[in-house]
Amino acid sequence: MSATAPATLEEWLAHCERLHPVTIDMGLDRVGRVWAASGVRLGTPVGEPAQEGAPVVFTVAGTNGKGSTCAMLEGILLAAGFKVGVYGSPHLVHFTERCRLNGALVQPHALVPHFAAIEQARGDTALTYFEFTTLAILRLLAHSGLDAVILEVGLGGRLDAVNVIDTDCAIITSIDLDHMEYLGPDRERIGHEKAGIMRAGRPAVVSDPQVPGSVVAHAAGLQADLWCFGRDFNYAGDRQQWSWAGRSKRFNGMAYPSLRGANQLLNAAGVLAALEAVRSRLPVSAQAVRTGLATVELPGRFQIIPGQPTLILDVAHNPHAAATLAVNLDQMGFFPRTHAVWGAMSDKDLAGMAAKLLPLVDAWYCCDLPTARAASGQALADVLTVQRGASVSATLPDAPVSVHADPMAALHAALAAADPADRILIFGSFYTVGGVLHDGLPRLNAPHMPGAGPASGL
Repeated sequence: MSATAPATLEEWLAHCERLHPVTIDMGLDRVGRVWAASGVRLGTPVGEPAQEGAPVVFTVAGTNGKGSTCAMLEGILLAAGFKVGVYGSPHLVHFTERCRLNGALVQPHALVPHFAAIEQARGDTALTYFEFTTLAILRLLAHSGLDAVILEVGLGGRLDAVNVIDTDCAIITSIDLDHMEYLGPDRERIGHEKAGIMRAGRPAVVSDPQVPGSVVAHAAGLQADLWCFGRDFNYAGDRQQWSWAGRSKRFNGMAYPSLRGANQLLNAAGVLAALEAVRSRLPVSAQAVRTGLATVELPGRFQIIPGQPTLILDVAHNPHAAATLAVNLDQMGFFPRTHAVWGAMSDKDLAGMAAKLLPLVDAWYCCDLPTARAASGQALADVLTVQRGASVSATLPDAPVSVHADPMAALHAALAAADPADRILIFGSFYTVGGVLHDGLPRLNAPHMPGAGPASGL
């Protein structure tokens, strides 16, 4: 490395942003060459027996639910006493959120030598920001003496950078319409792309209740050990507790996971199936399952922050996730009014997202986001106007719409208009949620509440 080589994580990230002319360049050829040149192994290549001390690698793909699945799997394995590393993206506020070692965020200085090693290995190969940073974190994980490594796919699966690693157990959460310009126009094509994380002869868990035929066919072609929800594992529950059954194991009388939302039992069911599939290498007790699910935390996934008004943070960024968010909001109980701060990427199905939430929102605060991919706040407001006009419902709230420069400005406007008993929803993108978390977790205190001072944390 030259004397002018980057010396800090921030400098390395700035360097990575300059290496490739586009943000997304699908394919594994370049990533595979650089990973091979780095001389590092992670996990067990297909066709080889697991070496003593090699970590069990889980690769998690899906349209929604990947982050929650990774967090629950991590929590259970940590509770069982294993050393666990997790890689996920994108981050909300700080880059170091993309990697956790034994439950703690990686320290910036710990990443620097791995960025330097990937820079040396890549030679003249141009890598995108995502590819370079992924390889650096994979190298860190390979050097961390872990029992289990959990890798979250960024986009699709087959051509995603994490797929340079042969997984020991593939997990596919939900399969729905998103990133169609890269993955295909329907669930069958998208399912095929996500099924690309499967490996021959190894377990592949699919927690989507409606598995596309392309996924089943791909697993059969590989002779992967396919675990399907409803056939190989299932769950049942009432208002107090839930139970899970797999091929040979059962867990009964469990408390609900600490992650909120109607979809989390489905994610948890897939996690328990994956753990049963690798139980010979990573045995976990019933108590570890209970403890891990009870203590798991993940910011921005239907995260409810008590206050006056109540604040809800959700990174829902496509119609499928927005529909789940609508169900979760509907199940919260009574709030006089719902204020929604919305910022989103322009390449998303904005109309589909808006349609799911229009019946529940009493005031909209549309905001710009600090990225060229984002739709402007005005564009989002225009989408809401069109969707309201196209709606056949006669019961939509008469909801005012305003436009703001950024998520925090939108939150301030919502807080000024809200009563203490209302709720404020922040949703639409990691940038939207991250925009209100940048200076810490907000605690709301409505300014016009009797005896109230300024909003705490804002």
